[in-house]
Amino acid sequence: MKPTLSRLPVAALLCAAALATPALAADASVDARLKARGVQFEVDADGDYKVTYSYKQENRTQLVFVSGRAEQVNGISVREVFSPAGRLAADGIDGGKALALLADSRSKKIGSWEISGDVLYFVIKLPDSVDAAALEAAMDIAAETADNQEIELSGDKDEL
Repeated sequence: MKPTLSRLPVAALLCAAALATPALAADASVDARLKARGVQFEVDADGDYKVTYSYKQENRTQLVFVSGRAEQVNGISVREVFSPAGRLAADGIDGGKALALLADSRSKKIGSWEISGDVLYFVIKLPDSVDAAALEAAMDIAAETADNQEIELSGDKDEL
């Protein structure tokens, strides 16, 4: 009985370590598609692919993320591309502005405005089967749309 008890603390420590380590959801297919297009990226703590767009003429940058994992919706594998555009409180995004963003979403042919916590994002949801060129095009659209909205919301600030 004693050997079993001595293994119990070690097993508990191993389980605790596994739970404490964030599970990366990075996906080799996204990695390959981004590399095929020459896109420089890093994988963040929760497994999303983080890309920084640089708009040199405007002296601005914009973050874009590709979800590190696809989600299944009625048998369709869907991947998200998202780019932050503002902070609700800091940028004064109230009910009136939210309704304007909903109306703006209606005019978009791909993507829409969403919030998560205190952040406004432009989000594009794609079938995960899109090729590298289509994935990069979605990233370009998300970056440009979010950065334009960030300028509208916060003027010269370039925090996202």
